[in-house]
Amino acid sequence: MFYPPSRTGKRIGQYFTAAQLSAAVVGLVSAGFQKMDGLGGLVGFQWMFLLYGLVTVIVGFSLLWWLPERPLAPGETDVREGWRKWMPRGPPALTGEDSRIHYEDLTRVYHRRQWTFKDLLAVFTDWRLWPLLFMYFPVVGTGIGIQNYGTVIISALNPKLTGVQLSLLFAPIWLMDLAAILLVTPLSDRFHRHRALFFSIPCCIQITGLLVTTYAGSLDRPWPRWGGLLLIGFGLGPTVPITMTWTNEVFQQRHGEVGVAAASALVSGLGNLGSIVTTYALYEGWADDSIKGPKQYRKSNLVLVGMLCGAILSSVVMTVLLKLFPSDTKKVSSASSTSDSEGIIMDGAAKRELQERGLGKLFWWRR
Repeated sequence: MFYPPSRTGKRIGQYFTAAQLSAAVVGLVSAGFQKMDGLGGLVGFQWMFLLYGLVTVIVGFSLLWWLPERPLAPGETDVREGWRKWMPRGPPALTGEDSRIHYEDLTRVYHRRQWTFKDLLAVFTDWRLWPLLFMYFPVVGTGIGIQNYGTVIISALNPKLTGVQLSLLFAPIWLMDLAAILLVTPLSDRFHRHRALFFSIPCCIQITGLLVTTYAGSLDRPWPRWGGLLLIGFGLGPTVPITMTWTNEVFQQRHGEVGVAAASALVSGLGNLGSIVTTYALYEGWADDSIKGPKQYRKSNLVLVGMLCGAILSSVVMTVLLKLFPSDTKKVSSASSTSDSEGIIMDGAAKRELQERGLGKLFWWRR
């Protein structure tokens, strides 16, 4: 609600960096907790759950004071009634002249009508959900597969590796993931009409990484397979943020805020079924494929390659269908939670979204 849809890729990507940092350090942190075995009569993992839970609860309650409320139009005050008047007020995101400029630029987010179940039904029956879902499903499945079995694959390269050494070799996969998010998502915002391209290229990098992990190296020289895991990590990074950004762009325009919320929940919720597939149907869940040896997990990796090819195809289908069945991007209707009236609002952000920013204003691109 604070940024136009064409500029949300960078912000959503920054949000997802928390998961990559967590995955990078979780092994080492867990090893540290194991050193606490017996302290206070608790096992190491119990200390981990207690401290993680305590931090989560504290941060969750602090958000009531920390995060700002939704933006208000200049001069408007937030009148609270009932139980809401007892809730703490977060600081305003913008004040003064900044608030006025933001209102003119993103008028749509300040005026919303009450949504009904009819609006939700319109979102659930929108065909645009399905290509996005089929994009999300394979990349999440690949990510969970590497997260769960990455250390197993690395340990197969050298069974003598210790737990700390495995964690040190596992962390760079997610640091590559983090680097790709920070590099690619800002570019996808600058060329926001080419989301499919910025999704498909990382998918191709993942496919390359899976093939390298599957076929590269030998019993004497197995380490090229670890390089394949690094490629998978780099390719994974931008795919989920770009899928969620594209969901935001498509459904904000057609269904407003309720459309973004409902579509994001459906795409991420149903798409996470990909993690169930990789956990229970592939890798350790596939008995014939988990037999130790040079061909361990080969079939599972190839299934993921096929799933990623399907994700690329879905992004292409989405692009073609959006061109064949376009909506009027010059109009944002009140039926899409834009206004309380029946008028049509065209704010500054909507006008700018008709064109891509490209590289023109980057400091290193100026002449």
